[in-house]
Amino acid sequence: MGPGLQLSQRMTQSLVLAPQLQQSLALLQAPTLELKALVEQELQQNPVLEEVMDQDLDLREKNPDSDEADAPEVTDFAEPPEDVKFDAATEKSEDPVDDFQAEFEKLVQMDQDWRDHFSQTNVVNRASAEDEERREFMFNSLTVEASLSQHLMEQVRDTSLGEEDRAVAELLIGNIDDYGYLMATVEELAASTNLPAEKISEVLKTIQGFEPAGVGARDLRECLMLQLERAGQQESLEYRIIRDYMEALGKRRIPEIARGTGQSVEDVQEALARIGRLDPRPGRAFLPAVDQYVAPEVFVQKNGDDFTVTTNDEQIPHLRISNVYKDLMSAGENNAEVKNYIREKIRAGKFLIKSLHQRQATIANIGREIVKRQREFMEKGIAHLKPMTMAQVAEVVGVHETTVSRAVSGKYIQTPQGVFEMKFFFTAGLQTASGSDVSNTSVKDMIAEIFKNENSSKPLSDQEVVKMLTEKGINIARRTVAKYRDELGILPSNLRKVY
Repeated sequence: MGPGLQLSQRMTQSLVLAPQLQQSLALLQAPTLELKALVEQELQQNPVLEEVMDQDLDLREKNPDSDEADAPEVTDFAEPPEDVKFDAATEKSEDPVDDFQAEFEKLVQMDQDWRDHFSQTNVVNRASAEDEERREFMFNSLTVEASLSQHLMEQVRDTSLGEEDRAVAELLIGNIDDYGYLMATVEELAASTNLPAEKISEVLKTIQGFEPAGVGARDLRECLMLQLERAGQQESLEYRIIRDYMEALGKRRIPEIARGTGQSVEDVQEALARIGRLDPRPGRAFLPAVDQYVAPEVFVQKNGDDFTVTTNDEQIPHLRISNVYKDLMSAGENNAEVKNYIREKIRAGKFLIKSLHQRQATIANIGREIVKRQREFMEKGIAHLKPMTMAQVAEVVGVHETTVSRAVSGKYIQTPQGVFEMKFFFTAGLQTASGSDVSNTSVKDMIAEIFKNENSSKPLSDQEVVKMLTEKGINIARRTVAKYRDELGILPSNLRKVY
């Protein structure tokens, strides 16, 4: 071995999850809409899996006792089908199957008419010329809302600006953010373009006359002043306050503003109310709307004196093992490699179906335990929310705490009190003087109610709120009250005072 060279060994340990376990955890953690996408992906990758169509489900519901071929056997998510009940820990891919033909004989008993349905679904429907014309018309009719920059550029084209000024306008618009503010100074733009600062300022003034009012401002003060100027209120009290007392306005030093403007405190407060109606982010209206779709995983309905808990099974594709591959095996022309391939795909399909049923069962059990522990909340509302931990639920359900965490992550429950994240119900608690526990969320709701009913001319301090809660038997620190107040978006007492 040459000089400077060394040979060393290093031992490390790592935990590697089996692919099937990884898949099971992914299915458990995925919300309904994401789960649907995962299942559809598996349908594309595993040829032995088939989705039970809605018409088959409806047919079974209408004919529960029918034994005819057009009424295929359909099971819900309450219990996995008999043919997929197996132990994934003991059934490994390398284990031989003693009677492989018997495994396929089970498929013969399932949905004899499925092959006809399968062949029908593979019929290619060619679109007519009329269909293509309608499709083209639909896509041509789709509209896309213009962005703020596009809206401003359209207004530039309607002005009498020359070619050089239009280039400057385009430069300025390119430096305006989504809220309508100019993010670069005139001096910076002049230095980068070798154009006179006066020229850039002149074009900027033109842009500040565009819609929406306040666009092109360099700070909040200028934005509000531009809006008042557009409304012809340069001589108003609110314009003077914004122009001369912006710092005092931010700190709500109303008496100081009143003395400086020579106006009464009441007049200043009325002016502040009008200022509050101005838009501090004029470009916000052009931001693309973000639609958030929530599909509840669990539904809670009151049935008499009790609550019924059901899971959302409609959004999840119902799967089964296709018996189409029975024909491939019964032909007797397939070699061992083909049989092994089909065997592995069937095992994977069985595990997926079993995992889906297990997922639904786990979420349902967690939902029932939540309802059991939060019955007062279901009946009376958020003020009656009880402290609850994932460890407590995990012990009752019979799973690990991390399983509960994965099961409720990103999922929603629909209750008589509204739709909530399932994690909402897992909160720490504070102990009352009587020894009982109260949820942090309930305490926060109490604090919000206290501030809501306070005298606006004498707003409550955090310490006064502490005393009021102590009188109710809730021991809480002042810094905790301040923390909850900030989370509720409530200003400190000195900024809430109304004179």
